[in-house]
Parts: sequence; C-alpha cells; structure tokens
Amino acid sequence: MNLLQMDELKAWELDVECQDQEELKQRFEITGLDSLNWAFRKLAAIKAKEEEIGKLVERELERIKLWETEQKKAIQQDKEFFEGLIQQYHAKQLAADPKAKTLSTPYGKSKARATKAQPDKADEEALLHYVKANKMDEFIKESLKWGDLKKTLKVVSIGEKEIVVDNNGEVVPGAIVKPASITYSLEVE
Repeated sequence: MNLLQMDELKAWELDVECQDQEELKQRFEITGLDSLNWAFRKLAAIKAKEEEIGKLVERELERIKLWETEQKKAIQQDKEFFEGLIQQYHAKQLAADPKAKTLSTPYGKSKARATKAQPDKADEEALLHYVKANKMDEFIKESLKWGDLKKTLKVVSIGEKEIVVDNNGEVVPGAIVKPASITYSLEVE
C-alpha cells in the first residue's frame, strides 16, 4: 500500500468515526465523475489494504507451518523412542509368554500380531507363465489371481533354505518366501 492509499484510508476512517451509517449513506453519494473517482480511490486503498493483510497472513502462516514442522520433528523422535521401548518390552513379554499378544494399561494397548512364513509374489510374469504351462486356468483372470493361487502353495525348507512349492511339490518360479514376522500396533487412549 502506498502513502496516498494510506491517506485515503485514514481520511475515510475519520469520516466513518464521526458519522452514523444513515448519515454516511446520504453524505457519500456518487453524483458525478469527481465523486465516482473519489469512491474508486477509496476502493483501491481498501483493496491494497486487503492484499497487504492477505500477504501478512500468508507470511505468518508459513512461519507457523515451519514452527509446527520443527515442533513435530522433535515430538516424532520422542514418539518413535517410546514406541520402540514399548515394542521391545512387548517382544520380551511375548518371548516369555507366547499368549501375551495384547498388553493393556489405562493409557493404551500394545498388540502383537504374528504372521507365518507364506508365499509372496516376486515376478508376476513368471508366475503367470507357470500357471499357464501347468494348465491352472482357474487362477487366471485378466491378471493372476494371486490370492487364490497363494492358498494352494506351501513354504518348505530344503536344508537351510525355504522355497515355495505347489501341491505336487514342484518349485514355483516367480514366488519367494516372505519371512515370518511379528507386527506390533499401539493404541493410545
């Protein structure tokens, strides 16, 4: 906003303070080119002030967002620290008692979920070729029906290596073994 626009707004604010709304409407009526010009000057000053306020808000919002990011970064590290502590404790409890799948306190729960080793899709093309070559058309749609095929596959150990085989004991190309794992989820109340 320039100095002329600031003067326009100050003059307007003084006029508004001294008058009531009805008197203002009667006093400030556009009756010609001069009063039209006067109204446009006031309007231009008001729009400039509005833009100035908008820019200030944008700058302040950006500062607040940066502050928020910094604050959350520190909090995130603390959050990860405590989640790690809880998961370590739960893993110890689970090792001592395999039935300790849920640990509960008034402030939250830690839940453990174990998954078995299972076939996982590594190369869909190889799997699709395998299914077609073995005339297993029930597992084919536009793409491989992985969920259905997976139910028919098994993970077997040969020495220290685990592999995926079909019902006939044949190695299934394109499938790998997804290792067994335990996942933990926390619920803070």
